[in-house]
Amino acid sequence: MIAFRVTVPAADEDLATALLYGAGTTGIEVQAGPPGSVALLAYFPAAGPAADLGEALRPLPAARVDPAPVPEVDWVARFRETFRGFAAGRFRIAPPWDLPPDRAEVIVVDPGRAFGTGTHETTRLCLGALEALSRERALGRVLDVGTGTGILAVAARRLGASAVVAADLDPEATESARRHARLNRVDLAVVRADGGAAFRPRAFDVVLANLSAPLLRTRVSELAALVRSGGALVLSGMLAEDVPEMMAVCAEAGTLTPRVDGEWACLVGRRP
Repeated sequence: MIAFRVTVPAADEDLATALLYGAGTTGIEVQAGPPGSVALLAYFPAAGPAADLGEALRPLPAARVDPAPVPEVDWVARFRETFRGFAAGRFRIAPPWDLPPDRAEVIVVDPGRAFGTGTHETTRLCLGALEALSRERALGRVLDVGTGTGILAVAARRLGASAVVAADLDPEATESARRHARLNRVDLAVVRADGGAAFRPRAFDVVLANLSAPLLRTRVSELAALVRSGGALVLSGMLAEDVPEMMAVCAEAGTLTPRVDGEWACLVGRRP
């Protein structure tokens, strides 16, 4: 793991946080900065940010980026100390130590290193999109690309999907998805795969991709090709301000409608 200290004017804290998550940060610690400023200690995998930080923070010309030491902290244990159940649409997302008596609409999440505990706006946007799609018609066969913890795959199964494939290139993520399938007592086909290239065209009724904007730009053709005629495509992981550009890039996927939660957005549409 590596870290960067990003110092920005206090008024820009929310935007800087959104931009850092877009660049692939796995967590941010807010620290005091110089008067009128805040310092965001952003952590990234050892391979580094998914996008150049200077480019990612271009909307904030006053931002200062400095390498920072990584403290010896068990971040998973620290997160677990404070993680409690919360509502996300019709579901309640809860860890094993904070389960309500009635578990009918509960998705159990055991926080770990894989992305997707339901706390981030991009995950909540996908959950909302899945609920809306399930009210329109049966979800049928679903593919969750970049599944992380598998929370979206579990939700799809709970919403009546006939079969769900959860795919991720990270072995830590696929193991997490299998663990969450067991915790939630649902059947998932968990596979290690890079995007959608490993799957047959038009094999799915719904394709979910909660990735990053740069990945979505390069993979949209690949993802759209997996959706059957009349099926749905859900693309998440972009900033709300990027929606016009992303809609232009994703035009081949059909008519897409944005859903927005704070600084973040997803695009939802059906294939012709």
